[in-house]
Amino acid sequence: MAKARKKAKAKSKVKRKKVAKKPLKKKAVVKKVARKPATKTPKPAVPPPPGERIGVVTHYYGHLSVAVVKLEPGATLRVGDNIHIKGHTSDFGQRVDSLQIGHTPVEEVGPSDDFGLKVSEHAREHDVVYRVKPS
Repeated sequence: MAKARKKAKAKSKVKRKKVAKKPLKKKAVVKKVARKPATKTPKPAVPPPPGERIGVVTHYYGHLSVAVVKLEPGATLRVGDNIHIKGHTSDFGQRVDSLQIGHTPVEEVGPSDDFGLKVSEHAREHDVVYRVKPS
């Protein structure tokens, strides 16, 4: 056993080459710069409504291009009035050419009437209907 120990000691005494150590890189110095005070940008002004609010679109029939509108209390709408329909993606104006109550053409509707309105573009539920004064 003594011989085995001597061999093990001899193997462990193997000379290793010395490897030159690379110098460590210096850390970059970060200078703190004083921040400018944040300036609040003014919010864009909300444009005024295009006219007097008279109602809201409750349904739209795409194959007929007809919007069902619920009028505000005290509002009326006549054939020949100029309206503007504005919503999240809708924004157009037109002249009222056709009003119908129960498939019967009428000249004027009031707030208690359920009526259909022929529209020139796609209207969506919850779009707001404004009466625009002719210019």
